[in-house]
Amino acid sequence: MIARHYSDLNKWIIKGKALTIYGPRQVGKTTLLKEYLSGSKEKYLLVNGDNLRVREVLGSQSLSILASYVEGYSLLAIDEAQLIPNIGIGLKLLVDYFPELSIIATGSSSFELAGQIGEPLTGRKRTLTLYPIWSGELLAHHNKHELHAMLPELLIYGCYPEVLSTARIQHKQELLEEIANSYLLKDILAFNMVRGSRQILDVLRLLAYQIGKEVSLSEIAQQVEIDVKTVARYLDLLEKAFAIINIRGYSRNLRNEITSKSKYYFYDNGIRNALIANFNRIELRNDLGMLWENHLFIERLKKRSYQSIYANLYFWRTWTQQEVDIMEEREGKLFGYECKWKNGKTKPPKSFLEAYPESIWQVIDQNNYLEFIL
Repeated sequence: MIARHYSDLNKWIIKGKALTIYGPRQVGKTTLLKEYLSGSKEKYLLVNGDNLRVREVLGSQSLSILASYVEGYSLLAIDEAQLIPNIGIGLKLLVDYFPELSIIATGSSSFELAGQIGEPLTGRKRTLTLYPIWSGELLAHHNKHELHAMLPELLIYGCYPEVLSTARIQHKQELLEEIANSYLLKDILAFNMVRGSRQILDVLRLLAYQIGKEVSLSEIAQQVEIDVKTVARYLDLLEKAFAIINIRGYSRNLRNEITSKSKYYFYDNGIRNALIANFNRIELRNDLGMLWENHLFIERLKKRSYQSIYANLYFWRTWTQQEVDIMEEREGKLFGYECKWKNGKTKPPKSFLEAYPESIWQVIDQNNYLEFIL
């Protein structure tokens, strides 16, 4: 069992507030919840949003029904909370009228759960996001030398808990294909947000070949044979379903800086490779630069999230092809990072330093990447 950063949920449970745990499917939210409950001294009630009776009760908006349901318990744990209609109002009633009741709710689909609980629970919740395994969590089982030796495997198969815990290559591939083709879009399709999975999977596959590049919605629309508005809607849904993450171009000084387009990264390299059916070893790949940049971006994202490092994220690029892969705006400063698989002499873009002379620029390669992501 790989200990997660949020293993001790006691640190985040606050009486009078609901604790909500978001994250992609299959990253271990249910396991985290059950592990916590197994060691809890509270008298708890664990329910699942899949259960019709649970949906009726917690979605009833009836204070008397809710009161009788939680009577005698000091902790209510709700798994798959996004499946419960009006769960936000139900949780608000519980928080307001039963302040001594601790509440934990997990949800795999951020657009549905966040949409339901966002306004009703304003000021009444604390939110955690659980990602696939972070390299910092692996340090409990491996030293930094061993972690570096695992890099080829992480670039190809990613960091989903079950994928990491199995040694068989064939099994890893089967698990990733199952997640990519079944679980990834389950919430979107379940709530009838799209008519079918083929087109949205086609959009995802096109993005998989464009990691680190500006994405043109009109080009995607033309290739998938749908309109641009539908592409934009699909991308929004995929972001909210924890499949991809979007960053925009940064601009403050120069007219020729690219700001109208976005770059997209995948929450997990293994899912990205499953979508394009390519699990070849790194020495046989022509997309190693993409895998490296995606890995660095998402591991850095996990670090910022788990260590409460607050930053605005961008990329920087000009029409003359000068670029900085990842930019963080934090602590009143700009930090630019260039992702390079092989160590070499790389100079910062001249126009970037001229435009932002107070910025800090750094190349991230195999020699220093652990400092960047841990």
